[in-house]
Amino acid sequence: MERENITKPLILVVEDEPALLTMLRYNLEKDGYRVCEAVDGEEALTVLAEQSPDLVLLDWMLPVMSGLEICRQIRRKPRGRDLPVIMLTARGEEGDKVRGLNMGADDYLTKPFSLPELLARIKALLRRTAPAQNKGTLDYADIVMDLSAHRVTRKDRAVHLGPTEFRLLQFLMQHPGCVFSREELLNAVWGPDIYVEPRTVDVHIRRLRKSLNSEQEVDLIRTVRAAGYALDLNEQPE
Repeated sequence: MERENITKPLILVVEDEPALLTMLRYNLEKDGYRVCEAVDGEEALTVLAEQSPDLVLLDWMLPVMSGLEICRQIRRKPRGRDLPVIMLTARGEEGDKVRGLNMGADDYLTKPFSLPELLARIKALLRRTAPAQNKGTLDYADIVMDLSAHRVTRKDRAVHLGPTEFRLLQFLMQHPGCVFSREELLNAVWGPDIYVEPRTVDVHIRRLRKSLNSEQEVDLIRTVRAAGYALDLNEQPE
């Protein structure tokens, strides 16, 4: 029984509202997860240093340190580059959502949120970031993706990607030259059962480009106006 409990995903909830923290812990544990808690930024970073959560639920407005700063620090650490982060916030403006995604969050929910939707997004994100069932490698031009080791290299340079960017690049590398709309990419990478705004795709494409391309390298991701994106060596972005 104890061994079975250890295999359950561990979720770190960073939230300073006691009632919401209690509600989240209760429902996450009821849904089969283990839960650890932090009520401010310093405590969150301490927990992250001592434990290895499988996902972080991160409030934006926190004492001591904002959720954005915590997310930035998570992404700076090697262990945190692939750690799924969902931001929970009362800030619902589109610009705020883009800031959160640009800082490294994988998903974003505005308070008050639907608990079934939160649980569905957690399941989808953990499913996408679980160790790849497919083994072997993908390659396109000078990019090599090792699915077993979850590593990407371009020439001799290691490319560090977050979990969503890894899935996005994997999908594009499996269909080189094909143009996919934002909606098609959302269905393929995020999943058809999760609602995510189409603008989210643009944010993750920008993050993927930034990681994938150095100053001397050709941008292999082609933007097709009013159509979408493709991995294409022979065309320049429009």
